[in-house]
Amino acid sequence: MSESTPPPAQPYQTVQPLSPSDERLWATLIHIGGIVVGFLPALIGYLVLKDRGAFIRAHTATATNFQLTIAIAYVVGFVLSLVVIGFLLLAAAAIVSLIFSIIAAIAANKGELYTYPIAIKFVS
Repeated sequence: MSESTPPPAQPYQTVQPLSPSDERLWATLIHIGGIVVGFLPALIGYLVLKDRGAFIRAHTATATNFQLTIAIAYVVGFVLSLVVIGFLLLAAAAIVSLIFSIIAAIAANKGELYTYPIAIKFVS
């Protein structure tokens, strides 16, 4: 920076909180995204939106924890598919992911908090 260039007025931008309707929308999309794409929507949502409101932080954290738990189940099921039981684990993980993600998306859309009944807590 030269002597004639003034420093920026605000070097860091403050994070604006999301409106309650936007929080509900993003939380719903993150839960539904877990059905289609896996843990990526939840993880990206957590990293990007966690500071935008308490509601969205709670939903992205719980979705991230659940989707990472399901990803572990998929890996174990894939490894165990060398023996027949792995296919059963893969099918069970897919069904559990579908059902619980839909329940969580409905709760998020209603503005309610939701905690998945089976999830390892990786982030809080």
